[in-house]
Amino acid sequence: MAPELSERLVRLFRWIDPGPGSSHLVSDVSGWWRDPEVLAELGPALVAPFRAARPTVVVSPAVTGLLVGPLAATALGVGFVPAHKPGDGRLPAGPLTWAQSPPDFRGRRVDLAVRDRLLGPGDRVLVVDDWVATGAQVRALYDICATRGAEPVGTAAVAVECPPELAAELRVRGLVAATDLNG
Repeated sequence: MAPELSERLVRLFRWIDPGPGSSHLVSDVSGWWRDPEVLAELGPALVAPFRAARPTVVVSPAVTGLLVGPLAATALGVGFVPAHKPGDGRLPAGPLTWAQSPPDFRGRRVDLAVRDRLLGPGDRVLVVDDWVATGAQVRALYDICATRGAEPVGTAAVAVECPPELAAELRVRGLVAATDLNG
C-alpha cells in the first residue's frame, strides 16, 4: 500500500464526542467516503494481501462494510455478498443463514445473515469491513461460511484495533492501526 493512502486515512479521520452521558468517543470515517482518491485506492489496497489466496467472493457486514466491500470486490473482479443485520429493517426475502457474534467492544452480540443462494461450497471468502476491534463480527461471518461450506481466506479492514494475536488467528490485515487515528 502506498504510504500516501495511509497518511490520507489518518488525516481524514475524526473522533467525535457525542456529548454528555456518553461513555466513549465515536469514530467518524465520513471523510474517507468523501475523498475520491481514497475511494479509488481503498479496494486495491484492501485486497492486495489476499490476492494470492484467490478469493471468489467478498462478504461484508452492514452498515459501513457495505461501502468498502464492493470496492474490494471490484478490485478483485469477483462478486459481493452483503451480510444483513435484523436491526437495519432491510432483511432480504428467502432463505438465510444466520450466526450470532460473540460480545463486541460494547458487550453486544450481533446477529448476521447471508442469503443462502449467494454463498456455498467452493467459495473462497474475503471478509471486508471498515474497522475490526474485537473480531466478533468476523467470527460470525466465518461461522456462516463454515455452515454454507465456504472457506474464509481472511479479513481485510481499513482500521485494525484488535490485538496482534487475534489478528493473526483471524487473518486480519488492515491499512491503518486504530492507535494511529488520533484525529
